[in-house]
Amino acid sequence: MMFPAGRFSLQARQCARVLKTLRGDCLPAQLCTVRLSSTSAPVPRITTHYTVYPREKDSRWEGVEMERFADEADVVIVGGGPAGLSAAIRLKQLANERGTELRVCVVEKASQIGAHTLSGACLEPSALTELFPDWKERGAPLNTPVTEDKFGILTEKYRIPVPILPGLPMNNHGNYIVRLGHFVRWLGEQAEELGVELYPGYAAAEVLFHEDGSVKGIATNDVGIAKDGSPKDVFERGMELHAKVTVFGEGCHGHLAKQLYKQFNLREKCQPQTYAIGLKEVWIIDEKKWRPGRVEHTVGWPLNRNTYGGSFLYHLNEGEPLVALGFVVGLDYQNPYLSPFREFQRWKHHPSVAVTLEGGSRIAYGARALNEGGFQSLPKLTFPGGLLIGCSPGFMNVPKIKGTHTAMKSGMLAAEAIFQKITDENLQSETAGIHVPEYEENLKKSWIWKELYAVRNIRPSFHNYFGLYGGMIYTGIFYWIFRGKEPWTLKHAGADSGQLKPAKDCTPIEYPKPDGKLSFDLLSSVALSGTNHEHDQPPHLTLKDDSVPVAQNLAIYDGPEQRFCPAGVYEFVPLESGDGMRLQINAQNCVHCKTCDIKDPSQNINWVVPEGSGGPAYNGM
Repeated sequence: MMFPAGRFSLQARQCARVLKTLRGDCLPAQLCTVRLSSTSAPVPRITTHYTVYPREKDSRWEGVEMERFADEADVVIVGGGPAGLSAAIRLKQLANERGTELRVCVVEKASQIGAHTLSGACLEPSALTELFPDWKERGAPLNTPVTEDKFGILTEKYRIPVPILPGLPMNNHGNYIVRLGHFVRWLGEQAEELGVELYPGYAAAEVLFHEDGSVKGIATNDVGIAKDGSPKDVFERGMELHAKVTVFGEGCHGHLAKQLYKQFNLREKCQPQTYAIGLKEVWIIDEKKWRPGRVEHTVGWPLNRNTYGGSFLYHLNEGEPLVALGFVVGLDYQNPYLSPFREFQRWKHHPSVAVTLEGGSRIAYGARALNEGGFQSLPKLTFPGGLLIGCSPGFMNVPKIKGTHTAMKSGMLAAEAIFQKITDENLQSETAGIHVPEYEENLKKSWIWKELYAVRNIRPSFHNYFGLYGGMIYTGIFYWIFRGKEPWTLKHAGADSGQLKPAKDCTPIEYPKPDGKLSFDLLSSVALSGTNHEHDQPPHLTLKDDSVPVAQNLAIYDGPEQRFCPAGVYEFVPLESGDGMRLQINAQNCVHCKTCDIKDPSQNINWVVPEGSGGPAYNGM
């Protein structure tokens, strides 16, 4: 069953306890010793999180009871998105078919299933049909079949139409425009009906390991920690969930997956993942301009030819004249002055876009990073005790701009391999946590692998002198004609964090002021996301070194974090002394997009989970 986010334990909520703590009036000595910059000048302390300042070394935590309640399941799934829920559903389908008892638990950091989900979204229903052949009868919220496809190249004032030929990735015949958060919520309802235990509002904060090194499960986040890192009177320890197999479906750039990559060297034989940031709004428009089922995509202006990106504008059929629109910018961009948010706002003023929005009103805003590495960037997917599914490893088909169908299918394949393994009466596991290599073997035989292989060269083909246009020519020749069968595989440029040029080598970008009708400022946009965090908790945007933002990022790149963040989390403000600048982190604004962790040129920012239920409260984004 689904429990409210505010309750403490899972099956044993009666074991929840309020732990009394010793809370000092001043900071411990080691926190008062500020770290030094390269010039040995003292810098203001920003980070107070225990992942940077261990509690064992903090006198304020002496005597605090740190024992955690532990619970056991057969399979624990981290992340209640399309992949995680599809895995949970398929596991229970198989168990129910065989009459087998199987406890499947899903933990999700959002306060409600679907509240952190954001996508365009144009859904290819192939995996859904496999999971639920009767999805229409079950009332799946696929209300808008695609009726019209449009694609164009934008110049500053004009739109050049490009025909979408059959067989090209952008052809959406047979697909549906959806509000993905509503679809995920529906998946959650189907999972509950099958007996899956859903726990929204519980953020998985830590991977647990057996003594033999295999994954044991996860621990949820502690609550009741003050902003300065000290325990509050209402401090409560998180709880442990142990499983035979733990499935990680956190979505793009999951913070636990990052740890697993290092722990098991999962990225040893693949290229670095590359990403984009997607920004989205939902508008109510004039009904006379509403074309339910129309799908529009553009490339070109306002981005230059060497910056990967584009736009979408989808007309929904949800009972009122709604459109979902958004802008995607590849995070391998080079100019530190670029602001994805302001490029999005500027794009809406293009004559071919403004005509749809004029007279309308904006009702929602959000942002999320997305994987773009594709086939070349897939890590090893299995390890003793666990495996990776969905957008966590990165199954998005970039030229299609779709990843929901592949994420769902990966979860289903994982479920089938797990079920076969843990119900094998003759199983002899070499480790305490069960290893399921059959999942990766089966995935490589599936249509996911064929689909990603066929489009593997499209995204990296944009790294050429002609940029966007060279990539489009490559796509036309080698995908449309040869269907991706060329005997070579192109490489990506490298990690996105290493692509920025120093500010002195780049031209500042002058963005127009928002007019409050088509374009808007950042903070009023964030307000529409419903984002909220408990204010009195350590910032979950942690810094490995508090001196780096000013000494390196501001000095060399003019502080790009204040521009690549789509939520106004990072600001450089004058020191109180008036001598220099400091970084201010407005963690309460964070929409959990992970862009900062990805794009930070110093790789000094480490995104960790805040208290459960914190973050955006999207309604069908």
